[in-house]
Amino acid sequence: MREPESSADIYDMKKLLLIDADCGVDDAQAIMMALANPGVEVLGITCTYGNNLLENTSRNVLRVLHICNKLEIPVYPGATGPLLGGPVTGALFHGKDGLGDVPDPNAPGTELLQKENAVTAILRIVNKQPGQISLVALGPLTNIALAVKMEPSLPKKLKNLFIMGGNTESRGNVKVCGEFNFATDPEAAYIVLNEYTCPMYIAAWEFTCACSLPWEFYHEWVNQNTEKARFMKKIFAHSLKIAKPHLGFVSCDSYAMAAAIDENFVTEITVIGMRYCPEFCTCIFQRNPAIQEDKIQAQKMVIINILDP
Repeated sequence: MREPESSADIYDMKKLLLIDADCGVDDAQAIMMALANPGVEVLGITCTYGNNLLENTSRNVLRVLHICNKLEIPVYPGATGPLLGGPVTGALFHGKDGLGDVPDPNAPGTELLQKENAVTAILRIVNKQPGQISLVALGPLTNIALAVKMEPSLPKKLKNLFIMGGNTESRGNVKVCGEFNFATDPEAAYIVLNEYTCPMYIAAWEFTCACSLPWEFYHEWVNQNTEKARFMKKIFAHSLKIAKPHLGFVSCDSYAMAAAIDENFVTEITVIGMRYCPEFCTCIFQRNPAIQEDKIQAQKMVIINILDP
């Protein structure tokens, strides 16, 4: 790898990220990770419903950018609900406002949000620098699905796609077998997994649980004498009352973001084959074509069977 010759050269070598988020507390941590890394340039943040209503998730992104002194990064509101409709109930884990219900009298106003919709912003930004941008999807995949339906060639123009969502062992976090992001809009997940042909990396629910961090790390992190640490401690306080202590500190979206920031974070990748059963499931990952689709009584779940090497 060649060495950078100047500060401008270093800038040119930065990883270009476009983030799609339903900003809850773990989204906030993931976004802050990207903003803090000098080797990363965040080109924009597109917002979706999910952990809360779009109005709140968009406002939450602005709050995170404000605490990081990065309000110059454009924020684009996007989808307000799933492709096929239905209520947006949000996730209790993140509080009523999606960010731990912490009062913020200095929160930026929503007039800072861009007028352009998230989906058209994704297309415009990627088309401007084809092959150079990594898309990081931290919420329901509605915006990402709509983007590929508007421009089917979009996946070929992405460098790669990082997703937090789905499950690999039929263990869910909102239903017995349903992971929140995929279960919230299973049709969007189906479209994305089926139509995005760029390199795709998925941090599934069970993976994030298996890679939980010790509570000692969490307490050391949030008790630093910085404004950012104090902010994170406040917004995580609500979710810690709900979290299961024996699982350790699990910040799901941060794992997908860590992989997007530094590929060396990923030490092992499982390559799987795919087949789809839209009648019953969001998707099925498997190697055995003999599965009887009419015997599968599942909905809004992902089934994985690892490929033989």
